[in-house]
Parts: sequence; structure tokens; C-alpha cells
Amino acid sequence: MTDVLLAHPFFLKNDPKQIEKMRPYPPLGTLFAAAWLREAGYSVALFDAMLATGEEELAAALEVHRPRFLVLYEDSFNFLNKMCLEHARLAAGRMSRMARAAGATVLAAGSDVSDHPRPYFEAGVQYGLTGEADHTLRELLDTLSGRLAQPVEAVAGLALPDPEAPEGIRRTAERSFERQPDVFPLPAWDLVDVERYRAAWTEAHGSFSVNMVTTRGCPFHCNWCAKPIWGRRYAMRSAAKVAEEMALIKQLLRPDHVWFSDDIFGLQPKWVADFAREVEERDARIPFTIQTRADLMTDVAVAGLARAGCVEAWLGAESGSQKILDAMDKGIQVEETVAATLRLREAGIRACWFLQFGYPGETFEDILATLRLVRETLPDDVGVSVSYPLPGTRFHEMVAAELGTKTHWADSNDLAMMFQGTYQTELYRKVRQVVHRDLDLRHRLRRGDSGNGFQAELGALAEEWMELGRLEATCRSAAPTHVTRTGGPLEAPDLSKPFN
Repeated sequence: MTDVLLAHPFFLKNDPKQIEKMRPYPPLGTLFAAAWLREAGYSVALFDAMLATGEEELAAALEVHRPRFLVLYEDSFNFLNKMCLEHARLAAGRMSRMARAAGATVLAAGSDVSDHPRPYFEAGVQYGLTGEADHTLRELLDTLSGRLAQPVEAVAGLALPDPEAPEGIRRTAERSFERQPDVFPLPAWDLVDVERYRAAWTEAHGSFSVNMVTTRGCPFHCNWCAKPIWGRRYAMRSAAKVAEEMALIKQLLRPDHVWFSDDIFGLQPKWVADFAREVEERDARIPFTIQTRADLMTDVAVAGLARAGCVEAWLGAESGSQKILDAMDKGIQVEETVAATLRLREAGIRACWFLQFGYPGETFEDILATLRLVRETLPDDVGVSVSYPLPGTRFHEMVAAELGTKTHWADSNDLAMMFQGTYQTELYRKVRQVVHRDLDLRHRLRRGDSGNGFQAELGALAEEWMELGRLEATCRSAAPTHVTRTGGPLEAPDLSKPFN
């Protein structure tokens, strides 16, 4: 009998976009939790839903391990879990019921549980762990197993079902954040079926990628960005500890590539330079990809990234309209995105952009300004989304009155407007198609790859542009959401310390 079976509810098979991309990563946050529990003396097993064929694999794991506790521990380092996708919530409910039927006590932790514990309790979850859950999980298990003589209510960071409490939810005291993440042991990679991931990656891409993380949280204040776990807090691991883990991964897992899943990588240019030195000293260099901000891509940071092995950086460009960036409280200038892109390109690092359309007040001219910026700067790739009002964000508060019955995307490819934007969903889906096709053809032209069929593809693109123009007239919302900005620009965060 195993003390704890850790699991997560993100089945790749339930998300068409992620199946098409086929870039599966193990649940890093769950692996940190597993190592943390083992350090405390608990026997731990893992059910990894990512590449599972279905929930019958969980049934088999429950039968083999007969756990006292099933912990649905969401990977909070994976941006997909911030989106609280419907398919993951429904899977969590089914997994909870299966575990309860098998006699296990069920706990759940993650973004959706922190925001909306009720559906989980209705599905049989008995304890919800809110916010950063590592310490909460260990203390709760110590309490439930009798190691610690205290009532459950003494454990900070919990949501509990209580019909007598407002909305049927009782919350214990808020849990403070861990400011020294080096206290946590390295992820329990031995619990992962690494070869299953290697096979999936190699078949789809001819190479194998694994995930790492250097920070917890993000201190910036983009008003649409959900921070259900860490808020605007951040804590940085030491450069030496991250390089140590990278060397271990290089030796044990032999990946071709690493994805650093930090919300923002490289909050301090000096840290990046130190990281490059530590990587070189340990011969730990592996090609890697990051997500970051244009204003952090200084000469020092970019030089350090190149030395450490960075091959691709995704910038939160969002819009080519300064008006929209300011409305988002993004805290960057359009020119900074262009400068960072050129600086990365000169260092031999692919510069890619995240773009967001549909923010309240965005006009067709603003959309065209973004498309022009893409054409003029030619980022190496783009990811396109629409403004998505996630619970707990200031943006959600601004548009809450306009939200309809749909509060979650079904999957990550949904791209549905959940409030009345300037235009309806159909136009934004067309924008996504146009920007990807336009960028692809321009890159091909730049490479001199304009052989057979290129003219026909240009003609098809022209038709796409014509269709976009027609949709501009037919997809206008009758009463678009209007938000009023109060106050001036927000103060930039203080990044002089390793945590806040």
C-alpha cells in the first residue's frame, strides 16, 4: 500500500490543439511535490495523465498502489493550467470519484481549485489546497495521518466544504509563500516514464524536450494575466542550483532540448550571466527555450542567454498598438519589442512573439497595427490568442458584468470571446489564420523559398485578407464592452532582490 498517489488531470488526448502540436511535458509541479513528500518519509507513486490513453490507467494505478491518499496536484508551472480548461476540470471530477470508490482520501491543488473549489467538492474532493501548495500538502498529510496532533482547521491554505459557510466554502488562514525555493529537492524524475515522452517527441519532431523552471511567480502587473498561485510574488532559485539540475538532466534523461516554463525567465540580467557561468563550469549546456519580456532583454541578459545555450525566446509582444499595451498595464513600449527582437536575432537566438487580440477598445486599426508590426519585424514565430478574462485578474473584474454563461474554454484551441469585444469570435479566428499564413510566406520569401506553388499561396493569402475585410463589416458587436481605466501607469516592480 502506497501512502500517496500523486496525479494531475491534464490528458493530452482531450485537447485537440495540444495533440496537433505534440509537445507534451511531464507535470513539473507534481514532480516537485513528489520529491518534497518523499523527503518527509512518505511512499509516493505518480499517475501521469499527460500521455495516458484514458482514465482506465488511473483505475489500474489505484488497484496496484492502493493509496491512502490521492492528490490531484496540478502542474502550476504549465501555462495551460492557468486557463482552467473545462476538459481538465471534468477529468479531475471523474478521477476523484474513482479514487473515492477505491477508498482513498482525495485532495486537490491548483489554479482552478484555488479559484473555484465548489465543482471539485461536488465531485468528491475532500480538501482543496489553495495557492502555493507544497508546504500545505505536507502539513495536511501529517495532520490527516496523525503525525501532527492538530485539527485540520489549523492548516493554512485550505478550502473545505462547509454547508454552514458562505457559498458552502470555508477557507483557513492564507498560506505564506516560500521565498527560498532552493529548499525544495529536485523533481522526482525517476517517477516519470521518460521513454514514453521521448517516443512521442521523437516521432513528432525528431528530437526530445524536457521542462525545467528557475522561478516561482511573476512580479509584473499585466491586468489580464492570472496569478492564482503566487499573485505578484516571485522567488528565484539560485543560478547554481538550476545549473546543477540541468547537468543532472543532461546525464540522466539525455534530452535534445529544455523548455524553461517560467512565466518570466531572467528577471535579473546578472542572474542570467551567473547562470551562464554555472552552466559552463558544469558542462551542463543543453539548447533551451524561454518566455520573457522585451524590457528584460538587455545586452547583458542576451549575451548570457547565448552563452548558456538559449536557442529561442518568446516575448509577450501582445499588440502593435501602444494604446492597447497601456490599457493592458503591460509596462512596455512597442519599440522595446522591436529592439529586443533584433538583439536576440543578432545573438543567434530565435525571437518569437505572443500576440493577443480582442482587448476592450481595440479597433480594426489597432489590429492592423499589430499585423504591420509583425510584417515589418518578422519574428521567427507567433502565438495568437484573444483576451481571456481569468478569475482573479483586474481584467476579469472590468468585464465581469459582460460575461455570459461560458466561463471556461473547452480546450486550448477554443479562441472564443467570452465578453462582447469590438468584434465577434469569427473575426479573431480569421486574424489568427491570416497572421500565421502571412508570416510564413514572408519568411519563405526571405529565405528564397518561393518555388512551385508560391504564387498560388500568395493568391490564397490575398483572398484571406479580403475575407478579413468582409468580416470587419459583418462581425462588429452591437454593444462592445467598454472599460474605463482609472489611475495612471503602474510602478515597475523592484527586481533588485531574489524574491519579493
